[in-house]
Amino acid sequence: MHFLFSAFTLLLFVSLASGQNRTSVVSPEIDSGDKVTFRLVAPKANDVTIYGDWMPLGSTEKMAKDAGGTWSITLGSIAPGLYIYNFNVDGMAIADPINPKMKLRARTSASILELPGKSGELWEPGDVPHGTIEIINHKSTVINGETRQFYVYLPPGYEKNKSANYPILYLLHGSNDTPAGWTTMGRANFIMDNLVARKEAREMIIIMPFGHAVAFGTPGNNNALFEKYLLEEVMPLAEKKYRVAHGRENRAVVGLSMGGGHSLGIGLGHLDLFSAVGAFSSAVPADFEKRFQGLLNEPERTNKKLNLLWIGCGRQDPGFANSQRLSNLLITHKIQHTFHPTEGAHTYTVWRQYFSEVAPLLFQKKTSAK
Repeated sequence: MHFLFSAFTLLLFVSLASGQNRTSVVSPEIDSGDKVTFRLVAPKANDVTIYGDWMPLGSTEKMAKDAGGTWSITLGSIAPGLYIYNFNVDGMAIADPINPKMKLRARTSASILELPGKSGELWEPGDVPHGTIEIINHKSTVINGETRQFYVYLPPGYEKNKSANYPILYLLHGSNDTPAGWTTMGRANFIMDNLVARKEAREMIIIMPFGHAVAFGTPGNNNALFEKYLLEEVMPLAEKKYRVAHGRENRAVVGLSMGGGHSLGIGLGHLDLFSAVGAFSSAVPADFEKRFQGLLNEPERTNKKLNLLWIGCGRQDPGFANSQRLSNLLITHKIQHTFHPTEGAHTYTVWRQYFSEVAPLLFQKKTSAK
């Protein structure tokens, strides 16, 4: 009996110790320098790699397995910022299961690595008045009666200044993203808080809708349906609910990747509604020249309507050549715009910087083209 009790106690101790080791695993673990260790408990796995969007597109790093079945890798020289990463376990991509910071997407999810800045970055929550984020759910008649949602940023002064009306920005995400993309990764809310506190940008309302009017990965004309959804449902709902300064001078549309294509198509296609258009790493409409022939052929009229046309793309982005060709086309037709090429790939590191540069230009006097 004593032997059985001792054996049971030993097994229980081993079990608890094993469980404690598993639950005490930390990932990601950031040291005092610029090194980060990632870990994954997967004793039955044969091959584990990691990909983070600070790495060159398509590259991975192999992780090493210890005797207890925990895979790990330590990486360095990662600049301060927010990054998306995932593990690949025997051919299956998964999020980091012990990191609560998740990057939700239309299909599959990943994890977020946040490396704080050295001296307070614009995308970090500063010691300043903060705006609020609201999530609006509504039933869409345009999209088959679906319950849809859009995110809303209300500036710090919105609740205090009950008599004030605000310009409105429609901020659009990219393919396989969600309405939360511009807050969880883009940090548009914190960027705006900090810019407003520095008096470098106007207070504005920001509407962030779900850009997949057609389910991601399924056939259908998403661009046309999203345009109809934005113009006929999101805009009327938002501009009735919130204290919006009406008129095209107080309305802008900006987007990244797929959302950049939406911004170009919707904004330039409806200059009666929008006075400013921004496209980051944009999916340039293939029929742009044909579709906007009238706009291109009447530069004086177009330039009078556009307070801002801003196009940015990283040189390491697969779509850089398309953005450059678009700028060259606009130059040929004497359409005033800013083309802003930078270093960087197709990541939120680039898009946060672009938003930080574009937000101060919105709803100001017309800027000079570059």
